[in-house]
Amino acid sequence: MALTKRARRPQSEPTIALINIVFLMLVFFMIAGALAPTLDDEISLIDTAELEGRAPPDTAVLRKDGSLMLRGVAVTAEQAVSASQERPNGLDVRLVADRAVPAKVLMAQVSQLRAAGAQSVWLVTERGVEQ
Repeated sequence: MALTKRARRPQSEPTIALINIVFLMLVFFMIAGALAPTLDDEISLIDTAELEGRAPPDTAVLRKDGSLMLRGVAVTAEQAVSASQERPNGLDVRLVADRAVPAKVLMAQVSQLRAAGAQSVWLVTERGVEQ
């Protein structure tokens, strides 16, 4: 008596389900993107290319050489934190860093400000809109 092998049923392809899910996600994001309000064509944005860049008042400035300035005077991290106590937001220090400051220097200065008692350090950056 010879044993015969049982015929295997072909397995369905799991990629079909994956393609269906990706297609449904594509349709969802196309609809969601179309529902977002667009900028009115009759509006022209303000051009700030000629605007003079200045740090906001009472904001510590980190220069590219690593020095910390406040109101045009070189200060230590402790002095910057104590000056922030006079503002309504308390121990939140706002820091404007020069674009040329290396990341290691920036993170070291943030660590010094936190060690001096700053609850949080907010990095003030430039924001641009591309057309």
